[in-house]
Amino acid sequence: MSNGSHPLRRSTDHQPEADTRTVSLVVPVRPGDRDTGWLLDQLPAEVREVVLVGHASGDSDTDSGTRTGHGTVSVRRLGPWNCEAGDIPHAGLLAARGDHIVLMGADGTMSPKEIPHYLHYLESGYDFVKGSRFIAGGDFADYPLLRRLGHSALLRLARQLYGQHLTDLWFGFCAFRRGFVNLLELREDGVELGAELVTHALHYGLRIAEVPSLELPHRHGPSRARTVRDGTRILGRLLDERPHNALIRLTPRARPQKQAERARPA
Repeated sequence: MSNGSHPLRRSTDHQPEADTRTVSLVVPVRPGDRDTGWLLDQLPAEVREVVLVGHASGDSDTDSGTRTGHGTVSVRRLGPWNCEAGDIPHAGLLAARGDHIVLMGADGTMSPKEIPHYLHYLESGYDFVKGSRFIAGGDFADYPLLRRLGHSALLRLARQLYGQHLTDLWFGFCAFRRGFVNLLELREDGVELGAELVTHALHYGLRIAEVPSLELPHRHGPSRARTVRDGTRILGRLLDERPHNALIRLTPRARPQKQAERARPA
């Protein structure tokens, strides 16, 4: 498919041919994550570079260099880093050299085997592709009722603020074009990582697609998510990034009958 033949293409899009485009995988490794070897063993053939941000127990202290499987994969390591600051994950995105960049965690809840689905939508013209646990084909292993209620409320607010009908705000498995790295800057870290990426993508008018994704059980013990803290931080991010016309969409519209009455001559 040529660059100009797809309805989502912009005339300024740089779209390399399928056999020449490169894919980088950026993986923030948080304290407590153990051994990223499992992730490298499951890489799809499309990924040719892995940037590991941080150090997991059981990993080598030096760069892994290359690995073989479907082919040669360059593996680089950045860090150590302070997971509360969040600056190094952004540095990891800047260090990635691929035409397409995929971001996922190292805790085992996201599967590298899903990466080709994300890349398919990027190659079809979308700018930003995110995983969703709440559309057909997606699922989650552990999502308490209180967290589901909070997520539902934040989704309704996001739809009012941004005029978009997304189904999953803070699942941090996503892929995007290299040219948008600066727009998707990570200023903080935490579970709101996914929400910050999404709100930045909405704020700058990127073409967003959701793909079904499975959230698997944590490989390294119970989830570190904190419902109230995380929800508060995500709420702040949604409000900070809201577009200038968001208040218009939040204002209740007058009923048609009342509008007609106002229009009648005296």
